[in-house]
Amino acid sequence: MKKIKNWMPVIALAVVAVLAFGNSEKIKADDKDAGSAVVSQDAQTIADGVKIGSVDVSGMTGSDAKNAVTEYINSLKTATFTLTGAEDKTVEATAEDMGVTADVDSAVEKAQAVGKSGSLIRRYKETQDLKKSDVVIDMKLQVDKQKTANLLYANGDSLNVKAVNMGLKRENGVFTVIDGQDGQEVDYVQSVYAINDFLVEQWDGSNNTIQLVVNDVKPEGSEEELAKVKDVLGTFTTKFPLNSAGRTQNVTRGCESINGSVVYPGEEFSADAAMRPYTEDNGYALAASYSNGTTVESFGGGICQVSTTLYNAVIRAELEVTARFNHSMTVGYVDLSADAAIAGDYKDFKFVNNSDAPIYIEGSCSGGVLTFTVYGEETRPANRQVSFESETLETINPEVQYNVTSSQPVGYYHVDQSSHTGYKARLWKVVTVDGVEQSREVFNNSTYKASPKIITVGTGGASEEQAAQIQGAVGSNDEAQIQGAIAAVQGEIAAADPNAQQPADPNAQQPADPNAQQPADPNAQQPAEQQPTDPNAQQSAGQQTTPANSGTNASGTENGAADQAGGTTDSGAQSAPNP
Repeated sequence: MKKIKNWMPVIALAVVAVLAFGNSEKIKADDKDAGSAVVSQDAQTIADGVKIGSVDVSGMTGSDAKNAVTEYINSLKTATFTLTGAEDKTVEATAEDMGVTADVDSAVEKAQAVGKSGSLIRRYKETQDLKKSDVVIDMKLQVDKQKTANLLYANGDSLNVKAVNMGLKRENGVFTVIDGQDGQEVDYVQSVYAINDFLVEQWDGSNNTIQLVVNDVKPEGSEEELAKVKDVLGTFTTKFPLNSAGRTQNVTRGCESINGSVVYPGEEFSADAAMRPYTEDNGYALAASYSNGTTVESFGGGICQVSTTLYNAVIRAELEVTARFNHSMTVGYVDLSADAAIAGDYKDFKFVNNSDAPIYIEGSCSGGVLTFTVYGEETRPANRQVSFESETLETINPEVQYNVTSSQPVGYYHVDQSSHTGYKARLWKVVTVDGVEQSREVFNNSTYKASPKIITVGTGGASEEQAAQIQGAVGSNDEAQIQGAIAAVQGEIAAADPNAQQPADPNAQQPADPNAQQPADPNAQQPAEQQPTDPNAQQSAGQQTTPANSGTNASGTENGAADQAGGTTDSGAQSAPNP
């Protein structure tokens, strides 16, 4: 009986509420029948004492509450977080950088429902709670997880302390082990969740510091593992003229950057990453490089000879090539299809150490001779030999383009750009055992663009008829006919005015200045003794199928700097150092 008495007030309250609810429904129906407006959910005001996060939405409609919360979220975008990684290394990022948002719609719906939804008992309880204290709705702040992860990854160098793997040094033919160093690296996935948890649980909207999740990283390698590195797996040599100080400096600097590299099993090596940045501060100079079919000066010009020489050593070691690109135009220091260009962020030479032991790359550059040797653990039979043969598939003859201009006088005939012959070629990998060919397979294919000869012809001072005469000769694309037309018009002009001064010939040989340093000609033919050598290959004269590189760039710049990330472009709109 006592228990029944205790429940009587609650039951009575429920009955009253039901009756009231029924009456209200009847009133609404009556109002609707009478044509009165029905209040939409959005127009319903939120109960007093309700907050969404720190935003007081008491008495607001749904639309007003959404606007208020959205405005608050926008005000947070400039808040700055100091993200702390390894060894107190930090980067700063704003809330906007991390794509901080809130589930505004859901929060407003919950705010509107306080005291107005659910069972009668729940409504009553929520109404009574509001009289005692505010009800706070979680606005569910969160970061854009992918955007934040990308931000952390992009700033990895500023947040991580990389482990230094155990290395090797080779001096006087003897290898010495170099100890490694422990590192610390940010766990990007776990750090994103840590940032998000901070926003949900601790953030008050002000600038704050967040500790990222950091893991210890042990260096790779051991003395036992590195002791396996003792055998020559592949070596290759190219030569370059010493008449370009800038190119010599760049080839030497690139070689230094790669020399001594240790690549562990399964690890990928990037020639571009090892040599960059191609800047003066990093020891590179201006030198010739290819850019859109022309030769230009750029920092790092010549580094493609470095990547090419390394490429040829690596393929003789039979390591796995993962990225290799030919130059846009031919180079003179290796056969067709045996080159490996570097340009911008789209041309690189990469390989993976697919052996079971570490490899060591030794590079030397002196007196115009560049050599790379790959050391590792030799597991191939001693009677098995690998060589590579170049085959020219197609020769593409360059065109001649004429630019006729009245800004130069009649008689002006200037070669603005020399031509380059184009080729289609492929490289064969040949395996022999005891001198007997066992296999022959296409290793790569390459296409080199033809680059036109560009000549500017002047018509300044000529009559309309005379200019048309020269233009007509240019239309024939016959150099002898063009020269004849120019001479004829010059004769007519001289006859009309014997005192007229003839224009200087822009192609005439100028007297040499004994004190002036002449720039290197990147298109000059290399002397025969400068052809690359492969001490491991057993090629006969009959194996060489590639003709002498007529029209090739002897300086080797793909010119080098063009195909460089910081600078020039490889012909075809590329930018990077090289040949």
